[in-house]
Amino acid sequence: MDRRIMKSRQAVMEAFVALLGEKGFDKVTINDIAERANVNRGTVYLHFTDKFDLQEQCIETYLQQLIESCQPAGEMTPGSARELLLQTFEFLGAHAPIYSILITGKGNPVFRERMMVFMRQGITDYLSTNGIPSGVSREVEVQFLTSGAVSLMEWWVEEGMPYSPAEMVDQLFALLLRHFQMPAGEKE
Repeated sequence: MDRRIMKSRQAVMEAFVALLGEKGFDKVTINDIAERANVNRGTVYLHFTDKFDLQEQCIETYLQQLIESCQPAGEMTPGSARELLLQTFEFLGAHAPIYSILITGKGNPVFRERMMVFMRQGITDYLSTNGIPSGVSREVEVQFLTSGAVSLMEWWVEEGMPYSPAEMVDQLFALLLRHFQMPAGEKE
């Protein structure tokens, strides 16, 4: 794809996300997007059929960038899981203006829902691969861990990242270790 075309496409997507944060999805118009991206309406329609298509492609693009930033190179181990979480928090921190809007669902919860699906699969794979025993249903455990991790990321971004990515990963792992090591009598 031509660099100019890629650049205008990226400008339209960034304008759209910024406007989502300001106005919410329902109030954003193609004119708003074109004006913010400093392109004409025709350029927006050249890349996207309407704002719903733009939203879908933004979600896919930004989710794919997040996934690629934290994909495991091989089999998941406790050490690699920690490193992947650190990469995820660092990526979110480095791209906070965009992901803070997408993760917190301003205007639409679709990005967060898709992120949950991705995280759920990663956690399921990790627990299965590492044979981590649990006294509860695996499905319940995966949902609990996924919700906790995504909500923690959402909170961290919404609060302006009050802790460094490394501190967040340390705290998350301390909570996970507490969960997995708690004696059976204390779990009830």
